[in-house]
Amino acid sequence: MNPTRSFGFLLKDVSRLYVQRFEQRAAVHGLTLPQCRALVYLANHEGLSQIQLAEFTDIEPMSLVRILDRMESDGLVERRTDPADRRARRLYLKAKAKPLVDDIWQLVELTRREAFAGMPKKQTDLLISMLQKVQSNFFSLQPLPGPVTPMAGAADSGDNAAVRARRHRTIPQS
Repeated sequence: MNPTRSFGFLLKDVSRLYVQRFEQRAAVHGLTLPQCRALVYLANHEGLSQIQLAEFTDIEPMSLVRILDRMESDGLVERRTDPADRRARRLYLKAKAKPLVDDIWQLVELTRREAFAGMPKKQTDLLISMLQKVQSNFFSLQPLPGPVTPMAGAADSGDNAAVRARRHRTIPQS
């Protein structure tokens, strides 16, 4: 089998190239992909706790703290004490971040157009629909019994697909 035509290899490579292209564009605005993810999610779900944002964006909590520290010092986000739990912080966008979120969506659209160049809309819609079905198939799987261990020779990514799938099931739809 030709590995460049294998579903898993191709999906990973396309994802890497797409992210790389998006990050090149976002860097012009001084943003990283995780910052963009946090800003876009907060734009639609202000008032989340840091823990909720970490779960919904699939960003490690300690990494998210550093991201939020930077965005707070840049005047993009604000942490407010949760009235129900003084230890928790709720997150809100500041006025300066709102036009930036619009810019991020423009970058998303531009990167998407580049990725789908030369493809008829009907085919791109079908591709998205099929990938959503693959995603749904994985979300519906039960976790494997026992500890999940990488195959011999495979790198351990330190994460568990079943845990990520459970996280994403709880994301409110906008």
